[in-house]
Amino acid sequence: MFISNNTNENFSRLNNPCNYDGSFWKWGSDNLFPYALASLSRKSTTHRRIINDKADYISGKGISYDKSVPDLKELIECVNGYGETLRQMLNKLAFDKCLFGNAFMEIITDETFSSLILFHQDSTKCRVGRDKKHIIIHHNWMEYNPSKSQKLPLYPVFEKRNDGTVRSIIHYKDYEPMFENYGVPGYIAGMNVSAIAYKTDKWNISRLDNSFQLSGIMMLDADVDTESEAFTIIKKAEEKFGGKPGQVLFMLKGTNGHENSKFIPVTSSNEGDWKNLHDQATTDIVVAHSWFRSLSGLDYSSGFSSERILKEYEVALNTVITGQQEELLEPIRKIIRDILDIDSSSIQIINRPPANIKPSYMKVWEARKTDGLEYDENDPQQQKFIAEL
Repeated sequence: MFISNNTNENFSRLNNPCNYDGSFWKWGSDNLFPYALASLSRKSTTHRRIINDKADYISGKGISYDKSVPDLKELIECVNGYGETLRQMLNKLAFDKCLFGNAFMEIITDETFSSLILFHQDSTKCRVGRDKKHIIIHHNWMEYNPSKSQKLPLYPVFEKRNDGTVRSIIHYKDYEPMFENYGVPGYIAGMNVSAIAYKTDKWNISRLDNSFQLSGIMMLDADVDTESEAFTIIKKAEEKFGGKPGQVLFMLKGTNGHENSKFIPVTSSNEGDWKNLHDQATTDIVVAHSWFRSLSGLDYSSGFSSERILKEYEVALNTVITGQQEELLEPIRKIIRDILDIDSSSIQIINRPPANIKPSYMKVWEARKTDGLEYDENDPQQQKFIAEL
């Protein structure tokens, strides 16, 4: 009897996927841990939504600074040759920090330290050098080739390049006991539940693709002489009738003069268990991220509560957002001060709540000022309270 099961997914793993030569510290046991994190973020909807939202909140709505300093204004409005603003680059750093627990920012200047360019470097391409004084950047760590990589010193050390520039790199990382070379994402305890949420979604998609047909075992009668003939028959049956993984298990047996092909259904009444599992996994993902349901778009179906959103945003602002903002900005302020000799202490991220409710005690001119409209605080009409209107 020959058996084939189209529910199996085969994964092959190379013994040394990164061609490890000892010149860097592996990020994960196979050096591909960031690849796994990136892949998971593209599969779990709630997990990805939280990462996106946290990055957006941390990078804010813009940058405030002392506009009387021309060089500071120029830098914030364009930090590199791609035309990125400081806010846009911070958003990429915040995204990597939320996803990987690590982020990398390249610093480029000249020999006289009279200019400054800042670039975000994709965290999946960066590894800590064995000397712990450099970051090695490679486009594909599954096929590592030292001759195609570049090495940048960790700030505040700079090294001159062949193009005449002087470069360094900042490594942001979240602290985790026992992990010295790389940070660990804050949601590390929720990785399994993120995978559960993804798999329950995949299970539902599989049922939809199969038109909610029953899973089961298909007994095929056929007389064959070789094992290859048996697998050929089973393969053709799977391609035509098998459906998606988890649908049908095909078995081939000899006829013995009697044809008795039949389908044996495998019934299950655990749909409720799957839904409860998915809902619990979603809740656990939010908790693992140290985030809030209303800021993740999870409670909109039960009604849009601006008051709850604002309260949870205020808590998130004081416990998560501002701390992450300062962690990203502190090195940037120092770099601007050290290289350009400019007072960068005025650089701040502008935070705005996702919803806005004007308090009843606010005057009209204050409300217009909050909305960015023209106002006159001496106008009698604008002196009225919102509650009077």
